[in-house]
Amino acid sequence: MADQTYDAIVIGSGISGGWAAKELTEKGLKVLMLERGRNIEHIKDYVNATKNPWEIPHRGMRTQKMLTDHPVLSRDYTLNEANLDYWADEQECPYTEAKPFDWFRGYHVGGRSLMWGRQSYRWSDFDFEANAKENIAVDWPIRYKEIAPWYDYAETFAGISGSVENMPQLPDGKFMPPMEMNIVEKDVAARVKEHYKNARRFIIGRVANITQPHNGRTNCQYRNKCWLGCPFGGYFSTQSATLPAAVKTGNLTLRPFSIVTKIVYDKNTKKATGVEIIDAETNKTYTFNSKIVFVCASALNSAWILMNSATDIWPGGLGSSSGELGHNVIDHHFRAGASGEAEGYDDKYVFGRRANGIYVPRYRNLFGDKRDYLRGFGYQGGASRQGWQREIAELGIGAPLKDAMSEPGKWTIGLTGFGETLPYHENQVSLDKDKKDKWGLPVLRMDCEIKDNEKKMRKDMMDDAAEMLEAAGIKNVKTYDAGYTFGMGIHEMGSARMGKDPKTSVLNGNNQVWDAKNVFVTDGACMTSSNCVNPSLTYMALTARAVDFAVSELKKGNL
Repeated sequence: MADQTYDAIVIGSGISGGWAAKELTEKGLKVLMLERGRNIEHIKDYVNATKNPWEIPHRGMRTQKMLTDHPVLSRDYTLNEANLDYWADEQECPYTEAKPFDWFRGYHVGGRSLMWGRQSYRWSDFDFEANAKENIAVDWPIRYKEIAPWYDYAETFAGISGSVENMPQLPDGKFMPPMEMNIVEKDVAARVKEHYKNARRFIIGRVANITQPHNGRTNCQYRNKCWLGCPFGGYFSTQSATLPAAVKTGNLTLRPFSIVTKIVYDKNTKKATGVEIIDAETNKTYTFNSKIVFVCASALNSAWILMNSATDIWPGGLGSSSGELGHNVIDHHFRAGASGEAEGYDDKYVFGRRANGIYVPRYRNLFGDKRDYLRGFGYQGGASRQGWQREIAELGIGAPLKDAMSEPGKWTIGLTGFGETLPYHENQVSLDKDKKDKWGLPVLRMDCEIKDNEKKMRKDMMDDAAEMLEAAGIKNVKTYDAGYTFGMGIHEMGSARMGKDPKTSVLNGNNQVWDAKNVFVTDGACMTSSNCVNPSLTYMALTARAVDFAVSELKKGNL
């Protein structure tokens, strides 16, 4: 086997792991990136990305076998024939649900950077200061001014398209030209802005789909097949962006099929010496050594690795001295909002398949508004014309049906709220040592739920959406609450939170584990609260910032 000693080890190859590998290698470190699943090579392995629907055996629909084999994936849109092998096999990798929890994972090179929704928003100090002002959980150890330059850095490399809006609760960034709203969205946006005196606003989504060529990547082709992998590199992923940059340095070793079982800890130096893995194909155990370790396995798997490490020193695992490891798990609750019909646009249609929607930034509990719950929500949504898939009750078969299907249907517009979940200590994950995965490893036990604060918010998420649509002239508006189960947002966060005090947090303000200063956690596990915006851009910025700090400390001899 090749040399087993490196300057740095990165655990995980998703959004955070890809960024860690890029930044570490570009700073001259020899890096080993470990991924528990298979390799997916850019372009070559996007096997369904350029197929027509009729070229996929069941047209992308669910078979009975798929429903039987994937009971968790079948709970949501995630069960899809076209990219089924992008999602973790729940037979091989089970988990325990003390309370219902929908855990949708991607175990392969690139992780969920291949399947993510790509919505990319900055946090503001309304978000970084909220815990302290409301005496919730613990205070964030950073503020916007400390991360703003790293947002600039991440956006410039990743390529984020969006519009400049000058909204204090949603800071502007380094944007590529925005995608365009369609005619209904533009009209609704103008009416909402006027009706609410600019207090509520519809904007085009800020999205990691590039709108002009960038770093050897071709701009978005408006195919809206991003979840299959993009052969054009039109959206940011590990494969399209950070991995090529890391490989270019000549400093990266990528090892797929490598399940990290623990971080090896030296109690005398109080530092990690490396990691231990199981080869997922051979079941053989290997140890790799390094000066620093970046844990980027995704929020809950990163917690699993920490909890399974250094148990001879701390029963709860590495980073558990505060009693907070595995606790304070957060997500975004959603699937509540409203939709309706837009009249008067029968001669209008759309061009292409825009891989983006509209966004309504948070306005509740801001600027003097006060509700009977804390924090707030934003909306994602959009307008479109119904197509051939719509049902026409009067026409069931034959030429009249075909003729009707060749004409577009009604214009509809919908809004779905995405709400902040508070970081409750009792929302936790832990090791279930009585249940094992394919490799004989203990699995995670999920014990999380939303509470009254979020349930009160959901009523506003419905009612406000209906109110705005009706104010904009939308007809037949209907509200909905399709129900939410923890994990559905696929925005797991908080299991190894940052903080200012080692007695109440797992990580410090530089993403270092208090108990092992050469171990850094920069994925969703590090988050101290959840905000209501999609979190991935913040992971990118925090990772780049933490690498800059780690390499500086390494050069100073402090690690």
